[in-house]
Amino acid sequence: MTSNTFAPTRSLNPFAGLMSGTAGPVIVVVLAIIGAWYIGSVSLNTPFQLDTYERADRTDVPFSELLSDTLSQERPVLPAPHQIAVEIWETTAEKKITSKRSLIYHSGITLSSALLGFLIGTTLGILLAIGIIHSRVLEKSLMPWIIASQTIPILAIAPMIIVVLNAVGVSGLLPKAMISTYLSFFPVAVGMVKGLRSPEVIDMDLMHTYSANRLQTFWKLRLPYAVPFLFTSMKIGMAAALVGAIVGELPTGAVAGLGARLLSGSYYGQTLQIWSALIMAAFVAGSLVALIGLVEKLALQRMGMTR
Repeated sequence: MTSNTFAPTRSLNPFAGLMSGTAGPVIVVVLAIIGAWYIGSVSLNTPFQLDTYERADRTDVPFSELLSDTLSQERPVLPAPHQIAVEIWETTAEKKITSKRSLIYHSGITLSSALLGFLIGTTLGILLAIGIIHSRVLEKSLMPWIIASQTIPILAIAPMIIVVLNAVGVSGLLPKAMISTYLSFFPVAVGMVKGLRSPEVIDMDLMHTYSANRLQTFWKLRLPYAVPFLFTSMKIGMAAALVGAIVGELPTGAVAGLGARLLSGSYYGQTLQIWSALIMAAFVAGSLVALIGLVEKLALQRMGMTR
């Protein structure tokens, strides 16, 4: 007796298997961005290269040479990805960490300000959230100001913070950290308020049934509910803190830091320096956000929660 039931066959197409996961789509998007980047580089840099040929009385340049020269300019309008990769390699692997031309050195300067500001901002955001959920007066008085504070452009308020703190004798790392604090406390405060208020009514009623006081309710119910919200807010706050540290270096005339690299690059038309600093800043921010995500995963597993 034979069975007419056949087991489903798996697709033998390796491309379909790659695209069914998360790596495939990410690779496709990255390749598309790189391709568009090269097209943009050629389009923006070709006019200058043609002008260079015209001044040298060269009118019969083959396309292959034009393309090669366009993608190897010293000061391109839009550097090609391989030029930025070479610049990053030369300013990281080929430079000592203590060198003023090392991107690692400048990243460390900016990172110190960002981490200090993130620590202060996260602490401030958590304390504000705890106060807001336990006091209607604080909610009505603080919440509008917390929201309104983020409507002020950071480029406008950063110089004022630097000047005021310098006037009272505070200089160095702390003024830049305060700008990072200004940007990072808001997502943490808002996220924690949402998280601390996320327990359902039935759970709150159960705590009342057990005659739990406010502190016990906070530690055993509200805080565990708020942990996922806290980590999500911290990811946003970490990225914002790094932006604040970079912005804080611009009005101070700093000679070290990623912001200083951006500023000096713009002064002297060094687009490769500008773009390498931007890519490095994005890499640092992404690494820190990934680190927070790893801590979040471990913390939630420890608490018996999956996400």
